[in-house]
Amino acid sequence: MSQTPSAGTLLVLATYGLEIVEVGGTVARHVRAGGRAHATVTLARPEARDQIARAAALLGATVQFMDFAIGTVAPDVESKLRFIRVIRQVRPDVVVTQDPEHAFGDLDPDRRQAMILYLEALALAGREFAPERLADLPPHPIPTVYYMTPDRPNCVVDITETVGVKERALAELSSQHAFSARMMRRRLPGALLASLAGVPAGADDEALGLALHRQMDRALHLYHGLMSHSARAVLAEPFRREGVFTLSHLVP
Repeated sequence: MSQTPSAGTLLVLATYGLEIVEVGGTVARHVRAGGRAHATVTLARPEARDQIARAAALLGATVQFMDFAIGTVAPDVESKLRFIRVIRQVRPDVVVTQDPEHAFGDLDPDRRQAMILYLEALALAGREFAPERLADLPPHPIPTVYYMTPDRPNCVVDITETVGVKERALAELSSQHAFSARMMRRRLPGALLASLAGVPAGADDEALGLALHRQMDRALHLYHGLMSHSARAVLAEPFRREGVFTLSHLVP
């Protein structure tokens, strides 16, 4: 389905911050259509916070850091209350977060616990939970949830018109690029990485990481857009919508 996104509030529940940019084309389209976008970041290194905030601002989103420490994320009551408060304050129409199926096999720390935390908070945000702690914030029903970069997408967003601003936002995340390059150098020879990224063999970590992220993004966008037999897009971001689509009629 290729439709203009309706105005409303979009909430991105991000664990590390890169996720905001990974769906940056979709966020930018939503804002350009008159909607509002807000993101939370559960874990962010101090040096990355300004970079994440600048990237989000380029996309038109505001960002809020939740200040969890690596290895400590858990779906306990206090953590749920923190996210419920955000959800009831923002009152989103749509939530975007990582796919639980993908997160389970992702060996980044905290992702599995974070997904349980987010989904529990979404469920409880719509119920009469802890009224003595949340008396100032009425319940907000579970919004429509989309999982980003899923293994089994059932919809895509055409980002052909917003890929440029997504790439500019990506360029802000220099500490993420350096981290990604260091991780990749442990897996593959430097010369091969440089060849894949299209940079000189002696490129530093930031330059290599940015180039690798650009290559991976372009491959993902093309695979789910121009290379797809069903998508009506050139460049696209994939999602899996939770639940069934409810239509007033069959959409061409």
